[in-house]
Amino acid sequence: MSLGSPDDAGLYEIRRGKMVDRQIIPRGVREPLVLEAMREIPREIFVEEALRGRAYADSALPIGYGQTISQPYIAARMTELLAPMRSDIVLEVGGGTGYQTALLARMVKRVLSLERIPELAEAAARNLRWLGFDNVEIRVGDGSVGWADRGPFDGILVAAAAPSIPPSLLAQLRTGGRLVVPVGDARGQVLTCVTRSAAGYVERRDEPCAFVPLIGEEGWPEKAP
Repeated sequence: MSLGSPDDAGLYEIRRGKMVDRQIIPRGVREPLVLEAMREIPREIFVEEALRGRAYADSALPIGYGQTISQPYIAARMTELLAPMRSDIVLEVGGGTGYQTALLARMVKRVLSLERIPELAEAAARNLRWLGFDNVEIRVGDGSVGWADRGPFDGILVAAAAPSIPPSLLAQLRTGGRLVVPVGDARGQVLTCVTRSAAGYVERRDEPCAFVPLIGEEGWPEKAP
């Protein structure tokens, strides 16, 4: 993979820093591990070459197949809500081309990523190899039902909108772990954080967002609204 000249790499690094300083910190994201990951992971490699000039814009970007790479702030906010630790094993649902996967892999022990579109899963694997991550496993499958034989997980991050919180994902959450998922309909969703305790689940709604639908058995049908 080529990203152009060293000057290009330097320009992207400057834009990455401005993204953190102007888009993310002013909106309240303060966790050092999250900010470090946002400053280090090159978002430009996860989008098509024609869109690399917009890699650090304050918006989601298309990655093909009707899917998007999340707005930088939303990726940072979801990661902060997940509150990952270095020793964690995290499940990611809706890996796309691997940007959120890379942020998590930079912060935790292991990431298991589910993506239902094979071409995107292949792109993610290629991007993550290029960055040198060896603590990620990617599987093509229905993310709405999770990865039961590899759970329970310390954290689960869902990068697609669910009509309600998938029961299978709740069941795969370790006691003390967190699930972060956008919940709502086609008009909009709310970032929702669920913490599992010995006594049950505690749900907290965070802020409005807009994601592509979570397609699957415990999500939306193939022809989502």
